[in-house]
Amino acid sequence: MLSKLARFALDLVFPIHCAACGREGAIICGQCIDGLDKLPQPYCLVCAAPGVIGVCRWCRQYSQGFELLRSPFLFQGSVRGAIHRLKYNGEWTAAGPLGRLLAENLKLRFNSRWPVSRWPSSVDALVPTPLHPTRLRSRGYNQSALLAREVGKRLSLPVQEDLLTRVKNSRPQVETQSAQERRNNVASNFECQADATGLNVLLIDDVATTGSTLSECALALKAAGAVRVYGLTLAREG
Repeated sequence: MLSKLARFALDLVFPIHCAACGREGAIICGQCIDGLDKLPQPYCLVCAAPGVIGVCRWCRQYSQGFELLRSPFLFQGSVRGAIHRLKYNGEWTAAGPLGRLLAENLKLRFNSRWPVSRWPSSVDALVPTPLHPTRLRSRGYNQSALLAREVGKRLSLPVQEDLLTRVKNSRPQVETQSAQERRNNVASNFECQADATGLNVLLIDDVATTGSTLSECALALKAAGAVRVYGLTLAREG
């Protein structure tokens, strides 16, 4: 009840406007959803890097910790603007509609009958990519956790926010200059705080660039006993 009242109060003082058309009422209004930049095929069969037929050079060079990474949208235009507002502008209420888009995409993937996709029909737990406690205190919330909660609520899937923790306060990935630097920046950054034996896990994050962060998260989960780890982000950078 308190969170609903807080959201209502914030909406009154700081009304949300559509990142695409500017119309008041939603971070992305219903009329603009169909015009969002979807991630088109072809893309890497492993990490979903855009424009790749088969497996990209990065995934051939470095084995990813996850089985598959998928994203419904490209990280550009209105999607990029909406994510930036959620992540950096304190507009945490945007997680609701953005999480709904992610849930709708995941539901389609669960129900897919296309065997080549290798996507599971269900998972045991949703795990958001964690923030280091220092960054969490600074931001006030973990945007990936907010997205995961929304997906879990809509698809009746358990969310385990405490299963994975970030033990190194490395610099933000946006400050790195290359794929190799991103990979090195997050190496051994994550640890499991509980037994994950036998679990099929779906990692949730807002954006994937090279997949390095999700790969390190997946390796930590598998070290704790997870059987398979998949990744789903709202957007994929090209």
